[in-house]
Amino acid sequence: MALVVICGQPCSGKSTAAVALSEALKESETKQNVRIIDEDSFHLDRNQNYANMPAEKMLRGKLRSDVDRSVSRGDIVIVDSLNSIKGYRYELWCIARAAGIRYCVLFCDVDEDRCREWNKEREGRGEASYDDGIFEDLVRRFEKPERRNRWDSPLFELYPSRDGIEKSSPVVLEAVTYLTKTVDSKTQDVRILQPSIATQSARFSEANSLYELDRATQEVINAIVEQQALGGAISRVTLGNDLPPIEISRPTGLPELGRLRRTFVKLMGQTSLSGPPLPTDANSGKRRFVDYLNREFGGNNG
Repeated sequence: MALVVICGQPCSGKSTAAVALSEALKESETKQNVRIIDEDSFHLDRNQNYANMPAEKMLRGKLRSDVDRSVSRGDIVIVDSLNSIKGYRYELWCIARAAGIRYCVLFCDVDEDRCREWNKEREGRGEASYDDGIFEDLVRRFEKPERRNRWDSPLFELYPSRDGIEKSSPVVLEAVTYLTKTVDSKTQDVRILQPSIATQSARFSEANSLYELDRATQEVINAIVEQQALGGAISRVTLGNDLPPIEISRPTGLPELGRLRRTFVKLMGQTSLSGPPLPTDANSGKRRFVDYLNREFGGNNG
């Protein structure tokens, strides 16, 4: 139903905001199902997550994959992480748009000095805290969300150091209203993101369909090459598994077969963006490729 991106400096109250929003949504009139996706779910120390760029990139990839699997029209997914890079927030926005759901950003706006204080307080209590070097690096690289960016809009701003964070906080309740309100086509005060050709490319990942198609077409090519290697005039290549034969009346080399295969995979990918999805099983992929080859060989021979 919706994707909420929590955003803010390290130790700015993001996890508290995520819990407050989750509780407010569960207690709302619509009794929403809510899932929080956070860094703790991967059981990694926060300093390990941000020790270097490869580790941080891997963390963002895990979070993004979990979000991609979790978004649905029935649940509200809250991403509780730094989400400090605008390009990454754009990727999350694309996931929401591909799913055709609501999207918003909840920003915990706290000044850097107060975040440092809160980080030190955590360290003093023996709780998870950032090392000084990592903390300063994260603060320096933080990219503040802006309302004019579509991937940062609508933007709900919290001020934890000034107002605190409660499930009854005005901004939290405003976000709840936005996430649960019935869509009104006249006022257009709630936006449902609409999938586009660019965002629908996420369909490629479903059931590893692109991988299955690539493997299936390669198996067909291997069968053609093997049967031609037996010698003699070949007019038909059989594949079994209730698949139609490939009608071929002339020797066809591996370079030509490879070119036809690459063209077919490319065409299938382009078609799936605006039409039916890619096949998710080997036989279906093989059948489509066989039909394509029969059309190509028939045209060449005719």
